[in-house]
Amino acid sequence: MTNKTIDFLNILHLRGPNIWTYRSVLEAWVDIHDLEDCPSNVIPGLPDRLTTMLPTLIEHRCSIGERGGFVKRLHDGTWPGHILEHVTLELQNLAGMSGGFGKARETSERGVYKVVIRAWQKDVSLAALNMGRDLLMAAIEDRPYDVDAAVAKLRDLVDDYMLGPSTRCIVEAAADKNRRIPYIRLLAEANLVQLGYGARQRRIWTAETDRTPAIAESIASEKDLTKTLLSSCGVPVPEGEVVASVEEAISAAEDIGYPVVVKPTDGNHARGVFTNIMTAEEVAAAFPLAAAEGSEVMVERFIRGTEHRILVVGGKMVAANMGEAVSVIGDGKSTIDELIETQINTDPRRGVEHEFPLYVISLDRFPAAKMEVERQGFTGSSVPPEGHEVMIVRTSNMAFDVTDEVHPDTAELACLAARIVGLDIAGIDLVCEDISKPLDQQRGAIVEVNAGPGLLMHIKPAVGQPRPVGEAIVAHLFEKDEDSRIPVVGVTGSRGKTPVARLIAHLLRLSGQYTGLACSEGVFLDGRQVETPEGTNWDAAERVLMNRSVEAAVFENSCRSILSDGTVYDRCLVGVVTNVDPEMHFGEFYIDSAEKVWNVFRTQVDLVLSYGVAVLNAEDPAVVEMAPLSDGEVIFYGVDGNNEAIVAARAEGKRAVFVKDGAIVLATGADEAPVARLARIAMLANGAGEKPGVLSNLLGAVAGAWALGVAPEIIRAGVKPYDPTAPLRAD
Repeated sequence: MTNKTIDFLNILHLRGPNIWTYRSVLEAWVDIHDLEDCPSNVIPGLPDRLTTMLPTLIEHRCSIGERGGFVKRLHDGTWPGHILEHVTLELQNLAGMSGGFGKARETSERGVYKVVIRAWQKDVSLAALNMGRDLLMAAIEDRPYDVDAAVAKLRDLVDDYMLGPSTRCIVEAAADKNRRIPYIRLLAEANLVQLGYGARQRRIWTAETDRTPAIAESIASEKDLTKTLLSSCGVPVPEGEVVASVEEAISAAEDIGYPVVVKPTDGNHARGVFTNIMTAEEVAAAFPLAAAEGSEVMVERFIRGTEHRILVVGGKMVAANMGEAVSVIGDGKSTIDELIETQINTDPRRGVEHEFPLYVISLDRFPAAKMEVERQGFTGSSVPPEGHEVMIVRTSNMAFDVTDEVHPDTAELACLAARIVGLDIAGIDLVCEDISKPLDQQRGAIVEVNAGPGLLMHIKPAVGQPRPVGEAIVAHLFEKDEDSRIPVVGVTGSRGKTPVARLIAHLLRLSGQYTGLACSEGVFLDGRQVETPEGTNWDAAERVLMNRSVEAAVFENSCRSILSDGTVYDRCLVGVVTNVDPEMHFGEFYIDSAEKVWNVFRTQVDLVLSYGVAVLNAEDPAVVEMAPLSDGEVIFYGVDGNNEAIVAARAEGKRAVFVKDGAIVLATGADEAPVARLARIAMLANGAGEKPGVLSNLLGAVAGAWALGVAPEIIRAGVKPYDPTAPLRAD
């Protein structure tokens, strides 16, 4: 009896850099059973069925390196594990997560593969993986599969779990190759993100930052207060007043003079805003609808013209957009509802998802549009005469870029408005007939100042060029040469990780840096134990990087933690590898050879920054082999200064740490500087230094501290009295 199914044995979420890539992935252990004997070219019709289900697979280049490469592999013959990789990635692509990394590799067990896919967000990618399996099995068994329904479900998950477009554009700008700022998503289902590590971090929540004052936000939400402050500083605003009833609203409108605007004082996204109101009856109709969208209602003078949005970041205008008036033309046959669908909503730029710059219009969903139609004597079911224009919305979708047209005086007024309210990032709404002319020449006015403005209109305008607003916000948070990273040290190896990590953290603390340490003995902040073992898990380590007090961080990385989670940091300033035991296999992860073990530990060296240092044990040949993998400098350490790797490095003018004449020596090329005599180091006393690995670990820690720029005199003062057996404090 055959078993031609695909089963998941285990699925790991590798949240940080791992043996596969620098980015987060799902690693699925997949058992294809007897399908191991059934590559794609021996299953009748499988390639054609798959490409019918997913025609966009033609874009996958695969290992062939050209468009259609994967489809060629399908026809030539490839195995279900590899197919699952590509199908899953394509489902993610169709759901709006384009590109992505993928791998499929055999294990030592027949029919069992490791399938690796890029995981922007765990829940979304896990759903895509399961859908990919179901789709592939349907194709193998020649059964129907509703691809559209699967993609629609994935899109819903993207909306639920992925960062919104405004936050995402900032994060992408931070992570760009020009800045390479690390980030941590602080809430799984919200847009709160930390940029940078430890004491050098900044935080964003959509288009708000930790530099956005709460008082300024409160002022911006009170439209009447905002207008009062702006007016007092000479900024043109429409006169108006807050009203508590329909009667007061009508009275205010008559005092101000028609036309007027009726809107909530603390609304957003133009909800409950009714413009160009001409009569008391229209005021009475608009009042309850506006009241439903805010705590109070305001009546103000209607400004003729088009609404514009100017984005101000850090006191500078970075983008500007204009709204649109939307109307339909009667054909003598269709209702207004039908004309909206055929003349407006058929625009491919309109949709309900974030990727669409224009929204779908419906009279039922937009009370302001419904009132606009009714004031012209129509309803949604009315059939306007042929050629008759019916206005639907006077201002909507500020998605038309006009950045290059804004008059300098108007830009300066917008920046002034942001400063008056106190916002570092602000969306300034103004109304005028011509944005290229000063406001005072056309009775234009600023009508609102918004905190946390949406950025999609600038990222993906319906007309005009996208603006780099994410880059502008990142530049506002971090100066051009400002480092978003604290010194991060990663320590790995088969043995000696914990003592090396502890001593490096001790020396960093002595150098005056508030140091976080996550190791197998717990989590320590500035020498104080705050969490008991085990500290090598992801969550414990991440809390160190999230701590605003931490100025330097040291992490112990075991082989198992790298395999099960990846590393908590994206890159490190110093990476230490103590040794590699070729006999120490990890069969539970299918890591069952010396080569595979070596590939796990090399991850630490791969993560060293270009201006960082790999600290390697010169007395372990397997560790020495990792030296060419470092993007930064390499410091070898070993007891014997005549070690081949140390001698070769010094001949090239590089640094090394070793023992000579009974002292620890820091060497740079031919120059040697003794830092501490072994006989005066407490941890080596009473024969302790003769125990395997003790002296080597000491040298590794000294080399790590030196790589971090800790002064030799501090290293000397730190290692002499250091007692690794001293009890740990938990207070």
